[in-house]
Amino acid sequence: MHSEISLPEALKLLHDGEISRWEPLFWGSNGNFIVEVHEGDERRLLAIYKPRSGERPLWDFPRGTLYKREYASYLFCTLLGWNFIPPTVIREGPRGIGSLQLYIEPDLTVDYSTLQKKHVEEIQRICLFDILVNNADRKAGHIFRGTDGKIWAIDHGLTFHAEPKLRTVIWDFCNHPAPPELFRDLQKILKHLHRREGTPDWLSPWLEAREIEALLARLRRILKTGRFPNFDPRARNIPWPFD
Repeated sequence: MHSEISLPEALKLLHDGEISRWEPLFWGSNGNFIVEVHEGDERRLLAIYKPRSGERPLWDFPRGTLYKREYASYLFCTLLGWNFIPPTVIREGPRGIGSLQLYIEPDLTVDYSTLQKKHVEEIQRICLFDILVNNADRKAGHIFRGTDGKIWAIDHGLTFHAEPKLRTVIWDFCNHPAPPELFRDLQKILKHLHRREGTPDWLSPWLEAREIEALLARLRRILKTGRFPNFDPRARNIPWPFD
């Protein structure tokens, strides 16, 4: 994250700051923008703006919901305490309502193959997260080390589908036991949901009820097996393009 701004400050600025200098991003299939968000002359940051109006229709995801899934992924990651998704909000922008996520400067000297070898714990955490949120598009380029030295994961618009959709490049841990510390995090979040009578109210504005039920089912399944799932060669388990 930007070294000069704290997490609460970034979230407040993303939510309340003025959006200016917005330019289109020419990679990806949707109409997204890089924008500058500022408050006065001193406080400013760059962010990725993904408006609902720029979402390309998909046959298997409800139209106009990808920005909500970006935000729901951030909320879920934060509740787990894993914090590898940059601060994200939903707000109005130049092209209407959408998600706005803090831009993290990537360290271009490090690629995903290096992260696989040197940051195994972080990759395991992201892998487990993708299984839980049913990530249908985990490409290698969506995971990177920032110039701040932290491992980040981005692009979570194709998540939380009620039907099995997992497509990811992370198949390094097939049938491996889940690390104890990650397993404990999952147990904590399930207890948290039970204390709220089994209904994660913090997700219900952004996801359908059946998508939330599917999330809870995946969570309980992993807690029961205690392992990462196996690769199914009969299914489409890898995104294209994979990078």
